[in-house]
Amino acid sequence: MPEGARRPRRGASTIEEVARAAGVSRQTVSNALNAPHRVRPDTLERVTAAIRELGYQPDQSARSLRSGARRTIGYLSPVDDPFDPNPLMAGFLEALVDAAGAQGLRVLLFRPAPGTSDAPGAGDALAAIDALVAARQVDGLVLADVLRDDPRIAHVARVGVPFTTFGRTGPGEPQHWVDIGNGPAMAAVVRHLAERGHRRLGYLGGPEDLPWMAERRAGFLAEVRRLGLTAEVAAGSDVAALRGLLHRPDRPTAVAAASDLLALDVYEAVRAGGLTVGREVAVTGFHDTPLCRHLHPALTSVRLPLRAIAAALVERLLGQVRGDRAPGAGLELPTELVVRASSGG
Repeated sequence: MPEGARRPRRGASTIEEVARAAGVSRQTVSNALNAPHRVRPDTLERVTAAIRELGYQPDQSARSLRSGARRTIGYLSPVDDPFDPNPLMAGFLEALVDAAGAQGLRVLLFRPAPGTSDAPGAGDALAAIDALVAARQVDGLVLADVLRDDPRIAHVARVGVPFTTFGRTGPGEPQHWVDIGNGPAMAAVVRHLAERGHRRLGYLGGPEDLPWMAERRAGFLAEVRRLGLTAEVAAGSDVAALRGLLHRPDRPTAVAAASDLLALDVYEAVRAGGLTVGREVAVTGFHDTPLCRHLHPALTSVRLPLRAIAAALVERLLGQVRGDRAPGAGLELPTELVVRASSGG
């Protein structure tokens, strides 16, 4: 351990000490542990940090699980490139580990066994789930990147293992999901650009078979229509089409991108047209990944409440393990538009 580092006092702290360290009441700590959606994200982060620093182990965590429980959550890790990782899901995993730890739980990462394909299919994922459940290694599962008619949802429901999802499940499926409002978040972007005086907007989206990308595009177009603006859409990451739009005399004066990585393409397209980001063309992103702060100019982007999402997923999963009455609907959490220089003055 580095000299001067504090060693957490595992198991020695009390809920009152956590409250003092976080500068909150005892009830707020209790809410952070048992109903995190009731706690403001910044307060939840302070309480979680105090719990981790003091090594507090909630007494209720053992009682909240079934007799003989493993006190472990399984997370089906999305397939990713280790040399080009998804920064959003890396941040979500960090938040999930913290949220589980606050409840005295561990997170077990698992993934389909490697085969001949670089991208395991649905059957591989189902087999991996079955193997984990059969080995009785986890109390429940957290799934992410939920698609339309996702076969994993019907499968885990049929198996009977408790589960929650980061992403919405469909009608008739268990509503154990936590998500953001992708459409409303993109509508907030349109309003922000309109308030800056932009009347002609461009949009660069991702693959429409991804539900969250489809919702962002729909939210963008609906708000453009509501405000009486004009819009040009370069869907499916069509950067060439975007460059064509920016060369027209009636070019968009602002472009909303459906992700921060797509916003990088917008930066390049703007500069290829001899224009300046933030002055002649406003640009916004989505996810507020760390690269936003390091771009020039810094990128305006939609921030996801990853800690609140993770805490709510863990809470809903524990509710199933305890046998609580299941909620009748999923939980939608609000986003925050972080305004920086890229969207102009």
